[in-house]
Parts: sequence; C-alpha cells; structure tokens
Amino acid sequence: IPDGYLDRLPTVAQIEKAMAVNSLATVPCNNDLLAENYIDDGKQLWLIDYEYSGNNDPCFELGNTCQEMKFNDEQISEVCSAYFGSATPGKIARMKLNMIMSDVGWGLWAAIQANISKIEFDFWGWAVERWSRAVEKMDSAEFPVWLKDVQS
Repeated sequence: IPDGYLDRLPTVAQIEKAMAVNSLATVPCNNDLLAENYIDDGKQLWLIDYEYSGNNDPCFELGNTCQEMKFNDEQISEVCSAYFGSATPGKIARMKLNMIMSDVGWGLWAAIQANISKIEFDFWGWAVERWSRAVEKMDSAEFPVWLKDVQS
C-alpha cells in the first residue's frame, strides 16, 4: 500500500462521519465514470462499463467524474448545478470529499493490481499518483471547510 495509507485511515473515517450527518439517498451509479466510460454519439451521451455499478451517494459519481477529468472549481460547480439545480456549499463540499474518496479507493485498487495483474501497466505508479493527490487534498486549507460545509 502507498506510504502513509494506514496513518490516514482516521481522516478517511472523519470524511465518512461528516458525510453521514446529512446523507443523501443512494441512486444507481456506474461508480467508474472516467472519460473512457462516456460515449457521445452526437445525439446522446452513453455510459458504459458497469462492472463496479451499484447504488451509491450521487456525489460519489459526480466527484469521481470531476476527479477523473481533472475539473477545476468552475467546472465542478457547473456539474453540481446541472445535477442538483444549484451548487450549494454543502453539495460542492460533498463532491470535493468524494473526489478524495475516489482517489483513496482507486489508489488502493491500483496498489492491489500492481501485485496481482498480468496487464502491462504501471499500476504502482498510478496508485502513488492517486494516493498523493488524496493526501494533498486532505492536507489542504479547504479540507476542514469541506468537512464543515458538508454537515450544514
């Protein structure tokens, strides 16, 4: 596992606890919405690859998409508004925290793949990249604000 992973589990639990205060109803989610899992045929947007699908917090789906596509704050707000009708601080915070959780989860997944996969891919490098991005956001000045906003 990436360096410091176990040391950050209390922070992950803190995120989970904060998001549980005003939890959202789960909805059907793809749970793996990277750019390659969207197909735009010019008339309709299609989602593919439902290997990890299930019911989940809609902000995981939104946050994971924003994280995978490296959206900036304006784009994140636009996605939030498109889904919820407005971009409130609580919903944006929920998306931002789920962006962290996306990196935590996919980072661990990649670390496992680095040890078991027969595919020629630098899974370990990807795990370290994802984990580093999660840690950077956990250490950011905005992190405590997101924890507060998601609960209000």
